[in-house]
Amino acid sequence: MTTIFSHALVPLATGLGLGQTRVSRRLMYAGMLASILPDFDTIGFKFGVAYASQFGHRGFSHSIFMAFCVGLCAMLAHRQLNTSRITAFWFVGLSMLSHGLLDMLTTSSMGVAILWPYNDVRYFFDYRPILASPIGSRFFTARGVQTLISGLNMVFVPALVWMLALWFFFGRKSRLKPN
Repeated sequence: MTTIFSHALVPLATGLGLGQTRVSRRLMYAGMLASILPDFDTIGFKFGVAYASQFGHRGFSHSIFMAFCVGLCAMLAHRQLNTSRITAFWFVGLSMLSHGLLDMLTTSSMGVAILWPYNDVRYFFDYRPILASPIGSRFFTARGVQTLISGLNMVFVPALVWMLALWFFFGRKSRLKPN
C-alpha cells in the first residue's frame, strides 16, 4: 500500500521515534508533506500527460534530484521548521526520497524515474511485495481494500518497528531525563 497515507508513515514514524527534541512538530509535518508531494504528478493525467512521460506519474517528481531540491527549500525555511539547516535538508529530503523508494517496491506496471535527470529509465527493486494502489476513484473498490491490507503488512508494521527502534536507541533517553 503505497498510498498517500502510507507514504507519510515514514517521516511520522521517524519524527515520533526521535522525539521533539530532535525533530520539531513543524519539521515532522513538512517531512510528511514532502513524502506525499511526488504523487501530485497525477494532476498531469487531467492535462493529457502520459503515464510513461518523464513528467508523468512516477517520473521526475519521484527522483533523487527532486528530493534534493525540496530538501534545499526546507533548508531555506529552517527557522520556520524550528530546526537547523542541515536537519531540515536531510529530514525533508529523505522524507521525499522515501516516496520513490517505496514505489519501487510495488507491483505497479511502471517503475520510478529515480535517476532523473541523469536518465528517465523507470526502475523497480527486484523484491516487490507491496500492492500498487489504484489511482483515483478506483481506490474505493475491492482492489483498494486489498492494497490497504497489503500496506498494513508491508508499510505500517515496518514503520512501527522503525519508530520503536528509533525511540529505543535515540528518543527515550531525552524522555527519561528528570525535570
